[in-house]
Amino acid sequence: MIPTAETEVAKSEEVERKPLSRRMFVGAAALAGAGLFGTQAVAQTRQEQLAGRKGNSASDPGPENKGLLEMNPSANMPPFTDHGNPGPIWYSFDLAPKRVQAGGWTHQVTQRELPPSRDLAGVNMRLTSGSFRELHWHTANEWAIMLSGKARVSVMQPDGKMFLDDVETGDLWYFPAGYPHSIQGLGEDGCEFLLVFDEGAFSEDDTFLLSEFVAHTSPEIIEKNMGWTRGQFDELPPTELYIFEAPLPDSLEAEKRFLGANLETENKYTFKMAAMTPTKKTAGGEARIVDSTVFPVSKGIAAAMVTIRPGGIREMHWHPNVSEWQYWIKGKGRMTVVTTGATARTMDFNANDVGYVPSMAGHSIENTGTEDLVFLEMFKTDRYQDVSLNQWIARMPDKMAQAHLKLATAAIRKAPQEKNVLLPR
Repeated sequence: MIPTAETEVAKSEEVERKPLSRRMFVGAAALAGAGLFGTQAVAQTRQEQLAGRKGNSASDPGPENKGLLEMNPSANMPPFTDHGNPGPIWYSFDLAPKRVQAGGWTHQVTQRELPPSRDLAGVNMRLTSGSFRELHWHTANEWAIMLSGKARVSVMQPDGKMFLDDVETGDLWYFPAGYPHSIQGLGEDGCEFLLVFDEGAFSEDDTFLLSEFVAHTSPEIIEKNMGWTRGQFDELPPTELYIFEAPLPDSLEAEKRFLGANLETENKYTFKMAAMTPTKKTAGGEARIVDSTVFPVSKGIAAAMVTIRPGGIREMHWHPNVSEWQYWIKGKGRMTVVTTGATARTMDFNANDVGYVPSMAGHSIENTGTEDLVFLEMFKTDRYQDVSLNQWIARMPDKMAQAHLKLATAAIRKAPQEKNVLLPR
């Protein structure tokens, strides 16, 4: 029987009254496979059903934030496959207040803004040319990626050796907890970067600063420790510097010569991610995976930079060892997360958004825009791991797969037989 508007509305009402079942998913897939509904047509039909059911019950004649609705239609009118509430999986740096100082700004998305994210927190920071993020250290490991511009980073090891390097767009750095370090903007326009910390409740406002250490130690101890007189103590910064303007540094080579034997050359605290060969490349896009196997000092945080072509998807998968924190760099996409108890949530994402996936939850991501979608997958672990749904199904013997999926063997084996990571349109 060819579906009519009335029968489809009745089915829709039944779906909302009952928990989702496998048969409902198969039925929807069959309609799509028969060519009766494309992706956009299914969404449109669902919207029409919602708007026309029970006396136009889904209409909203009152105030609406149309800009927000257009940016995230899946949050307000979710697909019929969403069910229950697994908790928030989206936030945006554009909702986080900036702390602006002479020399740049910073803002953050932590567990306070995205409560389920207990493992990781993120800070987005900008430094103008010559400006410093003051010498400091903190309780969390710090992973970073340069989003634009150029900077000089320094980090000192407990053995007294200091590492220096210049980083550009696409480069990474990693500073272990407790290691003092600094960042200085270079070039004509300085830089912008993303910092990721392996403490969900981390706060960029709660770091150990050089200025505060000396300002809040008595001048008598300062004289005994450094040999600086009381007059010199009075010339020290009386409060934190945090982000501040400064002259551009000497050349990297000159500063390395200054360090001499105290220059760290064995441990490399920076990594050229943009220049590396993609770990995985398919017609659907590419992924660059960076963990301790290729970036040895990065023992607390692993990452993947994922590029998805228009219409392509990050295949259905999950991570068996840890939750996932995302930063969306470019393009538009839609993510569906499915957790226990048949709870599922779909959200739309744009550049500068943050995504979250609970540990072991199945999820997929689709490029819904017209340009490449680029985002980071971040994990509190030293090794990147994921499990492909397609690969798992492919390893099931025929009878096992038939018993669970209720499909003919020929249909089951049409699915990709290996992990692809990225699939094309």
